[in-house]
Amino acid sequence: MSAPSRVSDCPLCTQPGGDVLASDERLRVVLADEPQHPAFLRVIWNAHIAETCDLGGPDRDHLMRVVFEVERGLRDGMQPDKINLASLGNVVPHLHWHVMGRWRDDPTFPGSVWSAPAARDPALVAERIARSREALPALKALLRERLSALGLREFR
Repeated sequence: MSAPSRVSDCPLCTQPGGDVLASDERLRVVLADEPQHPAFLRVIWNAHIAETCDLGGPDRDHLMRVVFEVERGLRDGMQPDKINLASLGNVVPHLHWHVMGRWRDDPTFPGSVWSAPAARDPALVAERIARSREALPALKALLRERLSALGLREFR
């Protein structure tokens, strides 16, 4: 396999995109640094391509197996009310999937994580965020275990 293509001004080519939980030669799974949404993960394709349909069948299958395993792990590990999956790339046109745990009392529910905050009691929002952050170490361990079964390795 040739080295993944990189683009010098692409932040997902030049930076990890979050705390790397697991990786292989094709992709990485990261916990994004989203202060209002701690249960926000990304599955980032290493080579600089824009769309999932740009991948060949085996690569596309591998990517989606990982996305779905991250979704299952997030659901099992944190029990959100809903999980949002998104592959937008409007700001960063580098193939990556967002896997986001959502709760009815999170800051922007039922809108997207990028929506304006809903009218919520700030103390309840802070409590939701704190509970989510407390659950992250267990989620990381669960995801690393499950993703290693797909051939990914722990990054750190």
